[in-house]
Amino acid sequence: MSITAIKGMNDVLPGEVETWQFLEQSARDVFSLYGFSEIRTPIAEKTELFCRSIGETTDIVEKEMYTFNDKSNHSMTLRPEGTAPVMRAFIQNHLHNLDPVSKLYYMGPMFRYERPQKGRYRQFHQLGVEVLGVEDAKVDAQVLAMLHQYFARIEIDSVSLQINSLGCPECRPGYQQELIAYLESRLDQLCVECQRRYQTNPLRVLDCKAAGCQAATIDAPSVLDHLCSSCNDHFTQVKYYLNALQVPFKVNSRMVRGLDYYVRTTFELVTDQLGSQNAVAAGGRYDGLVESLGGPALPGIGFAIGLERLVLMKNEQRISPATPQLFIAALGKEATDRAFVLMSQLQIAGVRAEMDYLGKSLKAQMRRANKLNAAFTLILGEDELESGQAQLKNMSDSSQSIIALESLVATLSKKLGQVSTYS
Repeated sequence: MSITAIKGMNDVLPGEVETWQFLEQSARDVFSLYGFSEIRTPIAEKTELFCRSIGETTDIVEKEMYTFNDKSNHSMTLRPEGTAPVMRAFIQNHLHNLDPVSKLYYMGPMFRYERPQKGRYRQFHQLGVEVLGVEDAKVDAQVLAMLHQYFARIEIDSVSLQINSLGCPECRPGYQQELIAYLESRLDQLCVECQRRYQTNPLRVLDCKAAGCQAATIDAPSVLDHLCSSCNDHFTQVKYYLNALQVPFKVNSRMVRGLDYYVRTTFELVTDQLGSQNAVAAGGRYDGLVESLGGPALPGIGFAIGLERLVLMKNEQRISPATPQLFIAALGKEATDRAFVLMSQLQIAGVRAEMDYLGKSLKAQMRRANKLNAAFTLILGEDELESGQAQLKNMSDSSQSIIALESLVATLSKKLGQVSTYS
């Protein structure tokens, strides 16, 4: 009986991984323009970190985390999201002492135990950013402008930005009480899950996808009508700066986030290409999170992007894998040995070179060169070794030229260095 992958945890194969590499490298390129540095955290953290940051009444903590005891009987959890581990690393390593403003980005696997579906898996991958130390609305707008630029860089334009404000610890409690009273009057219309959590996490009811809950809350009070003057001013400035940066957006007063630490600005980048799982990026401001985890009282804002969902959206524009710039078709042991050394020298010089290892005929080797989409083929046999010259065939137009073996590496390195990386 063969061993298969765990359900909801997928392999990324050659031919697919190139799209992932493109998305990841594009993120590095864009984020670095805005002054962000990469941070890498462990995939497992102490369970307490997520209970304190995400919130014990959230679906993630209650139902979805991969939690286990290690051999020392300490409770460990595979990270279900990226912000809390970055905050822990930020605090533990005193990064706030290096600069009053920290701009960090991360990418890697996250884990949640939930029903696998299109674009949503038990091991999934995120790339995200965090800005710590600035409360100014200009930073909110800049983060969203960077997100906008990233999607422009990867040529995905079927997305729209939705923003909202969730208020702060001063104004949100009053809104929550009004929302709870509203929900109580319609309790029989809510799904079982929302009936259970409406008092402890009433905002999540607004985000429920059940048709009954959506209908029952269509006239629910808006958080935007309950903002204190400070939160209202901040949200007004965010909208002003987004307009100034020409970043299109729509205000969605029903949009909430599933994590307890969000305050003020929240946002999602949504698409109509993925069915019910329509959010491809989401985030917001979390001004009290660092302090709640034992760090300094610093404001913060960030977002995360689901890479699997981006890959689904890029499938029609799939990126071709890198192909050999040169295939060496060698005949006979002496020529094959010489080809092996030449191939290594070319690879060291920066040329993508490949050869046959199985002693196949010249015709079979040429078929393989075609299959690999090699740009050129070098034909090397006894006659070529004796004359000190070999034939170089351009596979696109079948033209051939003679090249001296003595200067082969230098000549090909210069010639093939101009060949495009991708087919």
